[in-house]
Amino acid sequence: MKKIMVATDFSERSDRALRRATLLARQFEATMLMVHVVDDDQPRRIVDAERDEATTLLRQMAATLRDVDGVTCETRVILASPFVGIAQAVADATPDLLVIGPHRRQVLRDVFIGTTAERTIRSVDCPVLMVNATPAGHYTHVLQTTDLSDGSRDALLRFQSLGLAAHARTSLLHIFDAPALRLAFSHSIPKDDQKHYLEDEQRDASRDLTRFLSSTDLGRLRQIVRYEASPAQHEILKVAHEEQADLVVMSTHGRSGLAKMLIGSVTEQVLRTAQIDILAIPPQRGQ
Repeated sequence: MKKIMVATDFSERSDRALRRATLLARQFEATMLMVHVVDDDQPRRIVDAERDEATTLLRQMAATLRDVDGVTCETRVILASPFVGIAQAVADATPDLLVIGPHRRQVLRDVFIGTTAERTIRSVDCPVLMVNATPAGHYTHVLQTTDLSDGSRDALLRFQSLGLAAHARTSLLHIFDAPALRLAFSHSIPKDDQKHYLEDEQRDASRDLTRFLSSTDLGRLRQIVRYEASPAQHEILKVAHEEQADLVVMSTHGRSGLAKMLIGSVTEQVLRTAQIDILAIPPQRGQ
């Protein structure tokens, strides 16, 4: 990584993102671009005042990063709605990674219009790291996820090129479905038959995951196969907790299709509830 962009609204949530971005910039000897968006849908005098104050704060923060952390940091104030401004900055600067803080968890509002974080992730081409936990050093266990799709394969290869797992152990998680257990009459299937069926499905899923992994250049990864006993986002976070992972890697494009775009993808559901860091990787331009 050569360039890392971090979006800040000067909140405590953004402080986590800034700290993680700083650690990564030092690790990779990368430059940073710190961006703040001033909402321009307000009276001009308020926009001007907020722009001037933000410019001063960003310059002070950049000076601290340079003098204390030895990180070269540029700054930029953009007048726009938050997610439009961030997407615009990404398009202009083409960073290798965008780092953001967790969104405000306003449940009812999020259901209807989506969060700035989610809308930003859908709008940019670079990987987006949402920093939910307080940074304490390099990541120690990275949990990568796959639905065995081509989009997932491309995302995992893109993650590998970032080098974020250089100091961490890594695992690859695949959540599989057992369709017969979801049928209306599944309660009439004897327990032993259900058990044997689930074992067969898990064996097939393990074989499919091994085949998927062998078709990539990802190297040797510890493989985890888990039945989707509850919604996939719950299973992913459950495994992350059990495995003490501090970073979950997800593709924003896979087998979702139009329906998932309308009701919210698994990735978006994980982003809304995770307490650990999530890296969302979109398809590369043209895919």
